[in-house]
Amino acid sequence: MSGNAFIMTLAQRQGRTDDDLGVPLCVDMDGTLVQTDTLWEAVFALLRRRPLLCFMLPFWVLLGRAGFKARLAAEVALDPETLPYRANLLNFLQEEHARGRQIILVTAAHHSIARAVGRHVGLFADVIGSDQVTNLKGENKAGYLSRLFGPGGFDYAGDSRADIPVWQASRRAIVVAPSSSLMRHSLWKTRSPKIFHGSRRLSAYARAMRPHQWIKNVLIFLPMLASHQINAASFLTSYIAFMAFSLVASAGYILNDLMDLAADRAHPRKRLRPFASGAIPISRGVMLMAGLLAAGFGLSALLSPMFIAWLALYLALTLSYSFWLKRKVLIDVFMLAALYTHRILAGAIATSIEPSFWLLAFSTFFFLSLAMLKRYSELVDRRAVNKVAPAGRGYVMDDMETIVSLGVASGYVSVLVLALYVNSQKVSELYRSPELIWLVCPILLYWLSRTWVGAGRGKIHDDPIVFAARDPLSRNLVIAAFCAIALAASVALPCMPWACK
Repeated sequence: MSGNAFIMTLAQRQGRTDDDLGVPLCVDMDGTLVQTDTLWEAVFALLRRRPLLCFMLPFWVLLGRAGFKARLAAEVALDPETLPYRANLLNFLQEEHARGRQIILVTAAHHSIARAVGRHVGLFADVIGSDQVTNLKGENKAGYLSRLFGPGGFDYAGDSRADIPVWQASRRAIVVAPSSSLMRHSLWKTRSPKIFHGSRRLSAYARAMRPHQWIKNVLIFLPMLASHQINAASFLTSYIAFMAFSLVASAGYILNDLMDLAADRAHPRKRLRPFASGAIPISRGVMLMAGLLAAGFGLSALLSPMFIAWLALYLALTLSYSFWLKRKVLIDVFMLAALYTHRILAGAIATSIEPSFWLLAFSTFFFLSLAMLKRYSELVDRRAVNKVAPAGRGYVMDDMETIVSLGVASGYVSVLVLALYVNSQKVSELYRSPELIWLVCPILLYWLSRTWVGAGRGKIHDDPIVFAARDPLSRNLVIAAFCAIALAASVALPCMPWACK
């Protein structure tokens, strides 16, 4: 068999013929060429760069979809290099382009965004997008292409139910990452589309919620544990508070991811997050965020008005962090430390148990050290890649030594607070053998030192608390510390000679 005959046979097996070369291939952009919606991308890019303009969005909506997109495009320029493209479709388009086929990008996105993507991909003979008057979607797109090429004079690649009129007007349909409901449409009873499958898994939604981060909310139980007021009522109340904070925290994580799309895509690991990678549509993320907020505040209503207000303050602090404070040097780490202590106070408010001075002093210094450790780990990661400071942060590489000094000092001060607590009058009222709590001090000193050394070696990639939950040695040290505290509370040791006098 000759080479040309082999190529022709291969093309026919893939559903292509030489007749295809004379038929333009029109390709949708949002959800098809890219695994995201550039309209939502632009909305969150605007909120990140100019958050005060969010109050103008309802007024821009009154301009209609086309006018809204035009107004948004005038304020925001997306970087096409950071968008998540569908590799399987892009490979197909490159093969068709190599065969000499005319490929046209036709999208409901604003033409300025479409042209930027078209220039970046470099495969399109023409780029057609919405303008200030016409929203090129659905029937509008079908009519435009029919007038341009004639009915049945083009092939079309799309991804959603909005593309059904376009497929009906096309010669051949190409369906990208279709939903099950789309494939049940009656159109496919008479037409046989070419399908490019996508990956939409429920696990991506679970990852977006970051349930592993809920471990931080265990701090809500600390006032109950530290005061030794452990009973069914206080535990149930603390658990409800824990779930309310966890759901609202997950909503905050989703918002943070949506605000940081471009920065996450430039990160070696964060680019795999569900929204940055395009595994979950941004619109679904907005709906998930709203549902989590409703569920979290619904649970908080079972407690007290003060707890609802405290949870609302937590949300306001996380929003201020996502929108603004995370880019402020040192203020960001103080805010992270404050959010840890905020959880402890939430547990105190939920159970009406007054937190001790010692608990609050220890948590302030300890969690400030962990917040510093988180920033230091990010700088270490970036140094290992290209020696460029993380995008969206206010730090530079020269800050690494300062962060280490501040973080280690804060951690060691927290151990000093613990040591002073062991010698206080309060501890003798709660524990039968307070001296056993001294064992926690070297355990904590070792863990802090080991963690900071590990961060310097690039081994701490997650939040330090999440790292501790996953690290076997850290878990064993936590168990040892709790055993020492439990023994101190339940076992009365013989007094030392100098204490018995």
